[in-house]
Amino acid sequence: MIKRRNRWMLGLGAGAGLALVFGGRAFAQEVDPAIAELGAVTDTFWLLVAAFLVFFMQAGFALVEAGSTRSKNMINIMMKNLMDFSIAALVFWMVGWGFAYGASAGGFIGTDSFFLNPEIRAEGDEPGVPVLASWLFQVVFAGTAATIVSGAMSERTKFTSYIIYSFVISLIIYPVVVHWVWSGAGWLNDYDPTTTGDFGFTDFAGSTIVHSVGGWAALIGAWMLGPRIGKFGPDGKPQPIPGHSAALAGLGVFILWLGWYGFNPGSQLAFKTQGDADAIALIAVNTTLAGCAGAVGAMITSWLRTGKPELGSSLNGVLAGLVAITAGCAYVTPLASVIIGLVAGPLYSYSVSWMESLKIDDPVGAVPVHLVNGVWGTLAVGLFATIPGNTGTLGLFAGGGFQLLIAQTVGVLAIGLWCAVTCFLLFYAIKRTVGLRVSAEEEDTGLDIGEHGTVAYPDIHALPETIAAKVVAATSGKPAATSS
Repeated sequence: MIKRRNRWMLGLGAGAGLALVFGGRAFAQEVDPAIAELGAVTDTFWLLVAAFLVFFMQAGFALVEAGSTRSKNMINIMMKNLMDFSIAALVFWMVGWGFAYGASAGGFIGTDSFFLNPEIRAEGDEPGVPVLASWLFQVVFAGTAATIVSGAMSERTKFTSYIIYSFVISLIIYPVVVHWVWSGAGWLNDYDPTTTGDFGFTDFAGSTIVHSVGGWAALIGAWMLGPRIGKFGPDGKPQPIPGHSAALAGLGVFILWLGWYGFNPGSQLAFKTQGDADAIALIAVNTTLAGCAGAVGAMITSWLRTGKPELGSSLNGVLAGLVAITAGCAYVTPLASVIIGLVAGPLYSYSVSWMESLKIDDPVGAVPVHLVNGVWGTLAVGLFATIPGNTGTLGLFAGGGFQLLIAQTVGVLAIGLWCAVTCFLLFYAIKRTVGLRVSAEEEDTGLDIGEHGTVAYPDIHALPETIAAKVVAATSGKPAATSS
């Protein structure tokens, strides 16, 4: 009985094996839709998790800026970081997404997909990442570009003026740059040697598209705004204005570093194949090494220049290295990422001195971190790329010649010109209408009181009597006392 059962089971197994061998193609066709749907699910999950990490970078920016400035402006910093993302998301939903990814008008700007039509797939459509997930991933990048300027213009900018800036950069300035490169239809997109005028610019996760765009806005805004009162002495030499909390600034940098693991690896956009896994692992390692090298490079530079290893410089060195590797994190080796970071740290330190020599006051070092190292990281792709990206070419040091480096240079200059001109017109218009800067009295008292009518640290900064009386009246329901 047992032998008969064994023979029966053996025959059944052999039959199943033969069916798989001779009918493998039909079997594969039956499971393909399920595999495709599973791939869409994993890609969507990966994209959403990455978006959540990038969104958390808003908290990092807020803490870095708050800790690097004075306590009398804490609420103003928090309000700007809250509202620039809120405004960016609403504007990007209305028109920014359409300008970035809509049907192209001559490779310059998108012309449809406004107000984010969810484009719910009809029954029978191929599985894929929902457009809503793609929008969420892109809007957190738009928020990052918008918030960079907050720190560079901190402690003396009108809140209303900052709101107008956030609206315009999310409306047109940033989306146009995205369309040029990431839309798949822009004039700076994939390299094709047979196509005249196609420059093959590549920026994997946004050293230029995100960070340099925000950096250009920060540079133009800080220059037109002028330095804080007391930043430069009568002899023109810069005077230190320390921030009120190194702990907040340090925590902010660690949060930003964590968020970068959504920013860079998330830009792979897919996580369903071995190739995706290999790419994401490389990107994560390169991101880590460049940030570490940036910190070490900035620390050594500050040690040599001042005789002491400075915390603030080292923290910004981390950010400089992370910004620099963002363009080429998928295309370079770990060794190249260390070199890119080691250059980024000192480049940040010397750029701070360059800014001060021009009498431009940037309280948090936003321009040296995001603009200068955004440019450096983008050009570094043309030097170190050893893994062909969307251009299909290699960097100069990998035997690829000057082709990619020229393409990177064209992209940096074109995007820089667009941002410099549009941001100049924007800030000039604001300055001539509502005004950019608060009064000297309000700057001295603090923007928390002047712009928001309250303080973050009441045990340190007392409210003026007139404001305190209004607060009491509002909470008690009794009219405020008026002086005769």
